Amino acid sequence: MPHDPFAGPTWDLLQDLRDIFAYGFMQNAFLAGTMVAIMGAVVGYFVVLRRLAFATEALSHGGFAGATGAVVINQDPFLGLLVFVTFAGVLMGILGDKLRGRDVAIGATLAFSLALGSLFLTVSTKLAGEAVNILFGNILAIAPADVRFVISFACFTLAAVGVMYRPLLFASVDPEIAEARGLPVRGLGVAFMVLLGFAVATAVQLVGVLLIFALLILPSASAQHLTPRPARAIMYAVALAILCVWLGLAIGFYLPYPPSFFITSLTFVSYLVTRQLGPTRLSRGRQLANSAIIASGATHTANVREGVR
Repeated sequence: MPHDPFAGPTWDLLQDLRDIFAYGFMQNAFLAGTMVAIMGAVVGYFVVLRRLAFATEALSHGGFAGATGAVVINQDPFLGLLVFVTFAGVLMGILGDKLRGRDVAIGATLAFSLALGSLFLTVSTKLAGEAVNILFGNILAIAPADVRFVISFACFTLAAVGVMYRPLLFASVDPEIAEARGLPVRGLGVAFMVLLGFAVATAVQLVGVLLIFALLILPSASAQHLTPRPARAIMYAVALAILCVWLGLAIGFYLPYPPSFFITSLTFVSYLVTRQLGPTRLSRGRQLANSAIIASGATHTANVREGVR
């Protein structure tokens, strides 16, 4: 018989783990949370590198309007969320580098998305409970079917980032030189924003629209404070994200508060701590530039080989 969670942990690690995983909803939460943590850390690295954190926030708020609109027309909220953020991601990707200097336009889009979601809330009274889940997430209520969706989208997103890794890294660090070398910088930007839309749509189910920074931004930002090397930073980000999700779920299991709060708090604390420990911005910039040169050399070599063939 599982230990009563309201009595608190036993401080016997094995017994506490048995108690936590004795419940199906906790198994679903850990599985989905782990996949989203991995995906969010990998995608989030390039979000931070490309300085698209604010655009990501606007994208997630746009997803709120899409999800609430889908409920109004009796459709799956996840489908509406996915369609809306994918469309917005393509639009932002087409804007390209102009996006980085258009904070006012992004802010206006963010405000309009929230206003549109508010309109849908007033149109349908059945949206009250659904809106809370969309805004703040409800990882403990994720169903097995949702877990399969999360795993599918996470695996697709990770595979796509793996294929694009070297050219995307080069285009993110020095887009002008990458374009001069013949890389499709604009196409890479659009493709990445579509993948970011997939990541946002998947992560919103766990931490909600308002707390999306917890898994898509903070672990990656923390990792970049620790090392300027891209591959190592991604590994650190994945480790931090998984640790924060697991600890947040474990704490939320024993306390009557939402796990998304604990997940967000842990990622925020890790960001504050690593900010004081990492290398200087100058050394990070130099090593990122070196990584970009290596990536460009590998890409150029691949293009030469294709030409010889």
